Amino acid sequence: MPTSSASTTDSAKSNSGGVQSLERAFDLLERMADAGGEVGLSELSASSGLPLPTIHRLMRTLVVCGYVRQQPNRRYALGPRLIRLGESAARLLGTWARPYLARLVEETGETANMALLDGDEIVYVAQVPSKHSMRMFTEVGRRVLPHSTGVGKALLANTPDAEVRALLSRTGMPAATEKTITTADGFLAALDDVRRLGYAVDDNEQEIGVRCLAVSVPDSPTAAAISISGPAGRVTEAATERIVPVLQQIAQELSEALATQSPA
Repeated sequence: MPTSSASTTDSAKSNSGGVQSLERAFDLLERMADAGGEVGLSELSASSGLPLPTIHRLMRTLVVCGYVRQQPNRRYALGPRLIRLGESAARLLGTWARPYLARLVEETGETANMALLDGDEIVYVAQVPSKHSMRMFTEVGRRVLPHSTGVGKALLANTPDAEVRALLSRTGMPAATEKTITTADGFLAALDDVRRLGYAVDDNEQEIGVRCLAVSVPDSPTAAAISISGPAGRVTEAATERIVPVLQQIAQELSEALATQSPA
């Protein structure tokens, strides 16, 4: 039996409404993440422009699905089911990055890494080792604090100073080596250098004898940075001048690949 034009129109409206609800739900999750993971309905309404009844309906659905949970104080927090999605996405991001990291190794001769900012910590999600036998402290899955790493500096360089200070207050600034930056003012000064130079340096700050150079991946769907790590005797100031343009170029190419979700 032919479908009437009225039923076809109703179906189109239903599909359109479903897509709009999906878009709004993802937008609310993004806004929750931007706000630190916990918000009230009135805050979401003010930032999104959506009416409270609409937000309440969407949040109720997200709670039922486990992607959001309601706190005892009636505010809403990101839910545990997002952790599995995030971990899977991080692994996939690392997979996409590997061809670019392999090029970094080919062109610099040093171990290449990719790291994300996960909460207050840095997590390494991909690595391609150098052909040299020296073992680095970095390995996939390892978590470290941002203040002692080049990738941490690269990832926090454009974060407001007040937020950086709050993060450092939560994590503390333990010294991994005698060269680790252990004061908030010192770390903020290092972030000024990153913004001025366009790259970050870990100069024996995480491991004595190892220097790292890092840059952020511009416009990455989640804050990401790539780096090279090598012995201080090889990653010299002269080598830095040669390596940094390669890092920046590959970071840009990786950014473009991630935007189109197509690996190299």
